[in-house]
Amino acid sequence: MRPKLNILSDEMADQIIAEGFELLMDPGVRVHNEDALKLLADAGAKVDMETRIAYIPESIARRALETRPSEFYLYNLDGEPTVYYGGDSIQFDPGSAAIAILDSETQEQRPPLTDDFVKFVKLVETIPQLDAQSTAMICTDVPGEIGDLYRLYLALNYMRKPIITGAFRKDTWWTMKDMLVAMVGSEEALAAKPIAVFDVCPSPPLLWSDLTCQNMIDCARYSIPSELVSMPLAGATSPVTLAAAVVQHTAECLSGVTISQLAQEGAPIVWGGSPAAFDMREGTTPMGAVGTWMIDCAYTQVGKRLGMPTHAYLGMSDAKVVDAQCGLESSGGALMAALAGVNMVSGAGMMDFESCQSYEKLVIDAEIIGMAKRLVAGIEARDEPIALTLMRKLGHRADYLAQMHTLKWFGKELYIPSSVIDRGTLDGWKRKGAKTAWGRAQDRVNELLATYEPSPISDELRAELRDITTKAAQKFGMDELPPLPRD
Repeated sequence: MRPKLNILSDEMADQIIAEGFELLMDPGVRVHNEDALKLLADAGAKVDMETRIAYIPESIARRALETRPSEFYLYNLDGEPTVYYGGDSIQFDPGSAAIAILDSETQEQRPPLTDDFVKFVKLVETIPQLDAQSTAMICTDVPGEIGDLYRLYLALNYMRKPIITGAFRKDTWWTMKDMLVAMVGSEEALAAKPIAVFDVCPSPPLLWSDLTCQNMIDCARYSIPSELVSMPLAGATSPVTLAAAVVQHTAECLSGVTISQLAQEGAPIVWGGSPAAFDMREGTTPMGAVGTWMIDCAYTQVGKRLGMPTHAYLGMSDAKVVDAQCGLESSGGALMAALAGVNMVSGAGMMDFESCQSYEKLVIDAEIIGMAKRLVAGIEARDEPIALTLMRKLGHRADYLAQMHTLKWFGKELYIPSSVIDRGTLDGWKRKGAKTAWGRAQDRVNELLATYEPSPISDELRAELRDITTKAAQKFGMDELPPLPRD
């Protein structure tokens, strides 16, 4: 039996869905994209071109739900299905678009550079608990106008795992698409075995910008998966009650699914988000708040009830250093995400309200993820009968450590953490230098990086990727890209 968290009753989930459909008609959805407005109007929605509000009938949205896939895979660079978006399958990736890196020596935040990003990609490749890469941080040694595509360029040079990414502009999306096509050989191959998914973010409440809407439409037309990241802030940009915030999330995601499917029926799209329970005291958006976790798990349940693949930003902390608060918030969110069956959980390594990445937090989070995956695997009856034969054989002798039964099963039954987690005696801990979790995490980062195996892509493909990216950079005044660190 798999342990599972349902945070809503079926009746409340159905009411939330019903109210989400109603919001599509009243007050409707504001859409600042001409292409999307035309698609909606041609489908039968009432569109006010002056206010740019589309009034979307439930029938149109329900037709879209019928054509979207309920499951799909992301593939690694070897063409193997690696990430399964569907059912209660759970996968984890680092969050995207951090504007700072926590320096390993000073424990102070600073702007990320190319070398920082490459080190992060290599580290993710070596962490078995992480299932996908992400365009984790924005490098500040290139023009901001190419910050999105440059992250993808760097990742493609060093990764094997699939990647979660996103575009900051309409024109850079095309460059990113060209790089992905170069990696797999053709647009048809990319559609058949996608190696990336693009985050697309509606703006709360009930609004689509020209940029994100066009990104979503372009993804759909090329059958590249897109991931809705709806972000209601309970008490600020959405109603303060958690259920009402989920209603708003539902309406925003329904509108996204509708526009996507009108652009291309059958285009893969994910029901996701990054909401928060707004902190009235500080004016912040805490990702480590229990209310935030509850909104995420509730909208995941709604998405599953609609048969949608799901995503959430969970497993993060609002702490500024890797401390007790950091561990508390990260573990709580990751465990709830796993129990809720979120297909893709973004946020490992992230702190300070999604704005900072940390190598050390990433390897600590990997242990949390390992424990969470073990938890949802549940308890199995490994033998029949479960214990009678073995216990009758040993009677009152307590020497199970010497039994073949123990050797056979302990690796599957018990989650064995890395050296990041200290489970030695006090004397043993002192003999090893009395290191804190931070110190052990620093050691673990170095151990893992030493095991990194270079990407198998050819020198010709590397040159093609660099040429594509350099041409984009030259449009914004950068003639030469920073040199790539050696493998």
